[in-house]
Amino acid sequence: MILPAERELRAVLARFAQTRIEHDVRPTGRTSRALDDVTYTLCVMTGARTAEQALLAADALLERYCADREGTTRANETLAA
Repeated sequence: MILPAERELRAVLARFAQTRIEHDVRPTGRTSRALDDVTYTLCVMTGARTAEQALLAADALLERYCADREGTTRANETLAA
């Protein structure tokens, strides 16, 4: 699986959250279609089959991005020393 860019993943997660809230507060055909669309996008980005699996996978990816950044920072600090 090709890993999504962190910025794009965060943008889709934000869109998912906003759409989910909008649909839960005031469900319409439009909000239902929007939620289906963003859920599909999130599933494709994470290689998951359900929204729940996609959210878990997204969390794991974000942790990985954070760990990678911390590792890079430590490596740069070691080189600078």
